[in-house]
Amino acid sequence: DHDVSLLVPEVFARMTAAERSARALIADGCLEACEDFEHEGRLVPASRLGHRITHRFVRIYFARVFAHPHAVFTPEMLRPELQDLPVFVDGIDNIISTHRRVAESYLNDGSVDLACPPLRALLEIMNGGRTAAGHGLDAPEVRGLFTRERLLASDWYAARLQAKQKVDGTLWERHVESLELFLDQPHYVDVATRLGIKDRLVKARAEMTRVNQPGYNGTLQGTIGVQPLD
Repeated sequence: DHDVSLLVPEVFARMTAAERSARALIADGCLEACEDFEHEGRLVPASRLGHRITHRFVRIYFARVFAHPHAVFTPEMLRPELQDLPVFVDGIDNIISTHRRVAESYLNDGSVDLACPPLRALLEIMNGGRTAAGHGLDAPEVRGLFTRERLLASDWYAARLQAKQKVDGTLWERHVESLELFLDQPHYVDVATRLGIKDRLVKARAEMTRVNQPGYNGTLQGTIGVQPLD
């Protein structure tokens, strides 16, 4: 028997980069979105499961590993709700309750405030099904948070760059102080000359001035910055 944990990378290794694109797989009908449905008078949020592979995915890509993939991956395997709907619903309920329990820990201890905007939105949805602004998982307001442009334009990211500038400024101030202290030691005159400490001090002061300029943040765009600790 094939271990699923080994099978997935085996299949992906036989796919091109273009074939592994989730957008392309969805457009080609190889991935389908799980939809919410009603069961015994209540809505089951199956959409939390995201997307799953279809028979078309099996026929195209698992055929690169199995001679008869349809015999291995039956409709009941691809759609477990066909095996036992109550058990399937119970599994989703367990997922939702786990999501809520995990998210609550971040909300209760305040660490959600450290999360980047898309992660914060996910934690809020995990906790109550919607963000604090009332948006669901499929809302454009939530999906748009996952773009690079939105993340770099966020207050969360700006705070990281400000923290990075502060850290860099403190670092170069310490370098300057250390070099000045070294030059103030009479018994280190020869060593300071040999090591070019005066030139290093000039460069350190110039760098300290540079990192403390308002425009320094612009040079940090695209970096990860530093987590503010204030």
